[in-house]
Amino acid sequence: MYVHSLCGSWLDNPFWTTSFALGSNADVAKLQASGVRELWIDTARGIDVEDDEAEPAATEVAAPPAPPVPAAPAYQLPPQPKTPTREELARAAKIIQKSRDAVGSMFEDVRLGRMASAAAAMPIVEEIAGSVLRNAGALLSLVRLKQADDYTYMHSVAVSAMMVALARQLELPDAEVRECGLAGLLHDIGKIAIPPAILNKPGRLSDEEFLAVKRHPCAGHEMLRAVPDMSPLALDVCLHHHERVDGTGYPDRLSGDALSRAARMGAICDVYDAITSNRPYKAGWSPAVSLRKMAAWSKEGHLDPALFAAFVKCIGIYPVGTLVKLKSNRLAIVIDNSKSLLQPTVKVFFSAASMVYLTPTTIDLALPGPTEGIVSIEDPQTWQFEHLERYWADV
Repeated sequence: MYVHSLCGSWLDNPFWTTSFALGSNADVAKLQASGVRELWIDTARGIDVEDDEAEPAATEVAAPPAPPVPAAPAYQLPPQPKTPTREELARAAKIIQKSRDAVGSMFEDVRLGRMASAAAAMPIVEEIAGSVLRNAGALLSLVRLKQADDYTYMHSVAVSAMMVALARQLELPDAEVRECGLAGLLHDIGKIAIPPAILNKPGRLSDEEFLAVKRHPCAGHEMLRAVPDMSPLALDVCLHHHERVDGTGYPDRLSGDALSRAARMGAICDVYDAITSNRPYKAGWSPAVSLRKMAAWSKEGHLDPALFAAFVKCIGIYPVGTLVKLKSNRLAIVIDNSKSLLQPTVKVFFSAASMVYLTPTTIDLALPGPTEGIVSIEDPQTWQFEHLERYWADV
């Protein structure tokens, strides 16, 4: 049978796509064991229905003229109620795990020319977008917790989420917001053409190895061109997310107005996630340090200044996971910035005066009361803190 679509939540779907041919008894068993209870099949594309016996030809009658087809309404993202970080974290964790596995399968299908259409990836994008619209900080904080062996896939999920957040910050139409999410999900697909030994090399790349890495935008673009109905926006971001506004990027050294807005957005989101992530050859910078570095690169002409300013607004001046010092000389981790960019909710855990760990305490700095507040952003490496995520990944 050919499955046309599965009913219910994409998170209950044991496959990465909702439209596919059932090619084995193992796939049937996997589907039956899942949470999916209803589905539609396409008998024109499957071999499950025998041809009906030929019926006598009926007398032909001229058909009345077809009524005009109304224009399809503009796509709208489903409305999402705002949720606190604590509430969204559990759901975001499920979405990230499912998306990571789905992206791995999707990349392989694209490489082998088996992806039926770009629409197959949209359920992934819509789940990511839904979490971002409910609470961007929850998913974006968790997606930073990457392992070396799944960096490419988790990076794709992270950039998709940030592209959605930035597109919404720019007040783009919902259809374009979704396309930006798709572009983020697929922007690095060309990396599956890079030998793993080069991609995961812990030391400095040779000139020849670096040239191999620089080919991934063109390789990915060629793969995506073969996918039916692939979004031009996604193709553009895949090919040009390593271009820079001043013309110093690759592969085409485009600059200025030759770079689309989507490609400039992709560059910002790609850079931010890359420099905040632990890589085989470099430990990631903290979110606050990363934003400072990117602000300098923006002034130097590498990144679009206006889009970077919008990016800071949607990520937050104090992104979730930022280490801060309070007026009370205590250290805390930002765990929620959805209510206030300047006065986030923090979890206090260390006394800078006594140099001792404290019982973790949550403080909403936006609430009226004692005049507690942030006085500085701190570098976790300076304080020799490791695994700070334990203070905000389980709040």
